[in-house]
Amino acid sequence: MNFITKLSALCLRKSKMQQRHQSSRRPAVPLGSRILTDPSKVFEHNMWDHMQWSQEEEENAKEKAAENSLVKVQWEDQDKYEREASKYWNEFYKTHKNNFFKDRNWLFLEFPEILPEKRREELKTEERSSEHTKINSTNSFSHKNEMFEEGEKYWKKNYGGGSTSVQGYVYNKKQAKSLTDNPQGKNCGEELGRLESFPGSDATYRILEVGCGAGNSVFPILKVLCNTPGTFLYCCDFASGAVELVKSHSSYNSAWCSAFVHDVCDDALPYPFPDEILDVILLVFVLSTIHPDRMQGVVNRLAKLLKPGGMLLFRDYGRYDTAQLRFKKGHCLSENFYVRGDGTRVYFFTKDEVWNMFNLAGLTEVQNLVDRRLQVNRKKKVKMQRVWIQSKFQKPLLLSLNNPEETTERHP
Repeated sequence: MNFITKLSALCLRKSKMQQRHQSSRRPAVPLGSRILTDPSKVFEHNMWDHMQWSQEEEENAKEKAAENSLVKVQWEDQDKYEREASKYWNEFYKTHKNNFFKDRNWLFLEFPEILPEKRREELKTEERSSEHTKINSTNSFSHKNEMFEEGEKYWKKNYGGGSTSVQGYVYNKKQAKSLTDNPQGKNCGEELGRLESFPGSDATYRILEVGCGAGNSVFPILKVLCNTPGTFLYCCDFASGAVELVKSHSSYNSAWCSAFVHDVCDDALPYPFPDEILDVILLVFVLSTIHPDRMQGVVNRLAKLLKPGGMLLFRDYGRYDTAQLRFKKGHCLSENFYVRGDGTRVYFFTKDEVWNMFNLAGLTEVQNLVDRRLQVNRKKKVKMQRVWIQSKFQKPLLLSLNNPEETTERHP
């Protein structure tokens, strides 16, 4: 009878989750709302949304991609780009630091699932008072004490003023004394850190950004998380230089964020937290940097980190984006996979490829769209057809039915 009760509760949760995340129609404003209806006004704005390609434009794009793919990079060089991928990205961040990419303040508009439902509703109320429904980005991150007041209250409540660090984990004085007094304290501490006191262990809502770079998603998210106690953000990158940029930022605070170096292609490399504890994984312009043969393994591993009902939010380059068509001959590694002049690599997806990968990983589609936009350089009078894929996939709740207590009780 107890099992039936829990099964009913899980089915109810699944029903509510589907109602919250799925819809037979598109949201009111997905992927922007600026539509070009008068071609003579094309240079009045920098970007136009929901562009429709003609058959001629589609064919021209295919021809350009086929032409720039005729000459492939030599195998020995391809192997070098694979083996030394982290080196090239470290050099990228050493050169550009945090000045290359803009902060992704659009994240909460396209991916409201990043935040707990209550906080989403609060943001919707705030956005209604703004003409362009964008998160206010005028508050300076330099006012750290003001920005993180709520988070610091949460930190003090859980750890007090006497917290200390043991082997990279934060404990209060009583916990630390217990570890150091134990004659096998080292092993005990490692086990406790792995199972109980991992970073963010006291949080009730956990987010992971894979490929955080210099923090262009991290800090817009932290700006909101600082007013959302009980949430925790993990972020990782396999370029150590990028992680250092995040940690050295004035807005980085280990009270609710943990940045770490991690190679998602290495299946044997453990994460600093257990499986099935994440509510959200953010995968934005990251998967395209990985060799196509290794992508499925990466997605499979990430799916294991999600709680049942957790969401994976994806955005990346789409097939025949301007960036693909601009490559010259000799930069193609394999079909739709290229190397840039700085040694970094990029793949261009179709939405069917994206669906297949996440479906094979056991995730269910919530959204899977081709985002076609017209980007305009008004000064140079240049028009560029941009193509991105934006998707949302969910881990089914029913995966936990074999052991419902383990999922619902051990990982809040």
